[in-house]
Amino acid sequence: MTAEAEKKTVLVVDDAPANIRIVNEILHNSYKVRIATNGAKGIELASGAPGPDLILLDVVMPGMNGYEVCTKLKADPATRDIPVIFLTGQTETTDETRGFEVGAVDYIHKPFSPAVVAARVHTHLALRETRALLEQQLQAIRDEMETARKIQMSILPSEVPQIAGLDIAARYIPMTAVAGDFYDFLAIDEHRIGLLVADVSGHGMPAALIASMLKVAFAAQVDEANDPAAVMTGLNSALCGKFQGHYVTAAYALLDLEKRMVRYAGAGHPPLLLREQQRGGARRVLENGLFLGFFPGATYKATETRFEAGDTLLFYTDGITEMMNEAEEFLEQHGDCAATDLTDRLLAHLASWSGRAAGEDPDDDVTLLAAHYAL
Repeated sequence: MTAEAEKKTVLVVDDAPANIRIVNEILHNSYKVRIATNGAKGIELASGAPGPDLILLDVVMPGMNGYEVCTKLKADPATRDIPVIFLTGQTETTDETRGFEVGAVDYIHKPFSPAVVAARVHTHLALRETRALLEQQLQAIRDEMETARKIQMSILPSEVPQIAGLDIAARYIPMTAVAGDFYDFLAIDEHRIGLLVADVSGHGMPAALIASMLKVAFAAQVDEANDPAAVMTGLNSALCGKFQGHYVTAAYALLDLEKRMVRYAGAGHPPLLLREQQRGGARRVLENGLFLGFFPGATYKATETRFEAGDTLLFYTDGITEMMNEAEEFLEQHGDCAATDLTDRLLAHLASWSGRAAGEDPDDDVTLLAAHYAL
């Protein structure tokens, strides 16, 4: 016999004393049984503390019938998770369908079979315990993911380095709570800065952990900041052998305002977009080696191009690759605006173009970084 303190509570709502007596005889040895003889009293007892673990509810009662009672219980956050089993003498399919529509989990038909009553009550109490346990586990996972999200956000730059004449803006939109996109800066002096955008394959926690490794590896490249090819080689050496089943694409560019040039190297990453003020158009800049973390002997090359006053350079991850042509056309038309305005307007434009509603999660992680050489 179950100890009294450990017994679950079953609330029986029925206006017929004979039904109440039968159900009580079946359940009282294993459960605490509470009684309500009308719907209003049943709702009152269900809403009180501590509430019942399960409700046996008669369908046909004077005043408020069982369907109405169940509807009210399911509308109240305090009682909506309590399983309701209808007690009924009705056997029509339409009657049972209506019961399930208002939120019941099962039916017990009259006249009562003790074995059926005991089995149905036991089953649905066990299911409720299982659901509660799953919810606790899901909440623990959500809490862990939120902690991971905060940790990951902490590895991204808290602010953009200030270089006179250079306007930089970055936007980071993860597909899930944690993601594999990453960006960072190496500020060299008042004229030069290195910008990195990277994308770890896959999503979720594994990609986020690799992105954290990339943060450390990139910081170690400070002595090579002037040489994008050497930065790529250093990152690849640092990442090779550290993980399996994933790889990293990356683009690193050194912006030198004194020499008015960009030196750039990539590792399997989408091309940069460069809008040139004098030409009035945008073009793609690409110099790619093998992606990072997979080929220990990979070599990388850098390319140089002019970066004049009024020009804008755009970095991004493959979350917008499918919209590349649209992004290039937008940059041609609007690349002369401030970097913050450009990134925000471009993301809104691409979301509208792809048919995604405002605030809707993207289909992939999206990182966008714009550098505008102000006139």
